[in-house]
Amino acid sequence: MSDEAASTGRIMAGGDGSEQSKAALRWAVAQAELTGGVVEAVFAWQNPYYWYGWSPPEEGPFDFDKQARSSLARAIIDAIGLDQPVRVTQRVMEGNPARALLDAVQGADLLVVGNRGHRGFTHALPGSVGQHCVQHAPYPVVVIRGAEIR
Repeated sequence: MSDEAASTGRIMAGGDGSEQSKAALRWAVAQAELTGGVVEAVFAWQNPYYWYGWSPPEEGPFDFDKQARSSLARAIIDAIGLDQPVRVTQRVMEGNPARALLDAVQGADLLVVGNRGHRGFTHALPGSVGQHCVQHAPYPVVVIRGAEIR
């Protein structure tokens, strides 16, 4: 098999700063390393800001885009560190996360998202964003369960 045929190409990883999304990013980077691909980490945000654990500003308007960029950069460092084994780019978008991910990944070879389920049996089920992506994406979607992927 040629290197070109073995390459997974562009892998999208949805991120919101949660432990599950960091696990998804780690998995995406490991897959890209194995296949010669690149990773694009995507953070889609929408108001209200408290959904993401962001604090309101002391003064002035809240800069959602700036906060999202900061959260995504911090999540990438937390997940894989500064010495990234593959190229990881960042993309921040405004909008419903499930819809934004599907729009962002046009032309990608793979989408990786974290499981947003909570405890008990629901932990085995994908959350609303992952479920939407699995049902509507015209390309493979990997849903990472748990945060212990290293």
